[in-house]
Amino acid sequence: MTHPTVILKTNLGDIRIELFSDKAPVSTENFLTYVDGGFYDGLIFHRVKPGFMVQTGGHEVDMQEREVTAGEIVNESDNGIRNERGTVAMARMNRPHSARSQFFVNLVDNAMLDYGAQPGGWGYAVFGRVIEGMEVVDAIANSSTGTVEMHQDVPVTPVIINSVRRADEVPAAPPPPQSGD
Repeated sequence: MTHPTVILKTNLGDIRIELFSDKAPVSTENFLTYVDGGFYDGLIFHRVKPGFMVQTGGHEVDMQEREVTAGEIVNESDNGIRNERGTVAMARMNRPHSARSQFFVNLVDNAMLDYGAQPGGWGYAVFGRVIEGMEVVDAIANSSTGTVEMHQDVPVTPVIINSVRRADEVPAAPPPPQSGD
């Protein structure tokens, strides 16, 4: 089975993400609905915690929250996929079934976020993994951060998502020039 992929274009470079539509169908469908609607375009990575994760999917450059267009989704953290380096998981509130648009990339293996590791059993649902561009994720993680109003760990220089598109909708790069051209 092939998994859908998306390309997340940032001002620091591109990140290609494979989505686990077979193991996390609700999270994948939710994410792709936001992708297809252009929701993530212009948002920033608003929470950067080196040695832990980088988070996006909710705030604009001025740290205002973008209004989400869909309701909360069921937590699929019991899908058997662990929060390991390079995996992409749904962010949520303290309530287990409260994820909406925000997501994060794990910078390290974060077993404490897995199903069964949290009180009550619920963890954070992994629904994809970075297959290209982990060096871009690491560059985001190395951003200098500060506090903006009540938000901590905000990059001082915004890391902006220019666009997120399904990989089959991203124009292919032109071929390299041939010698003699």
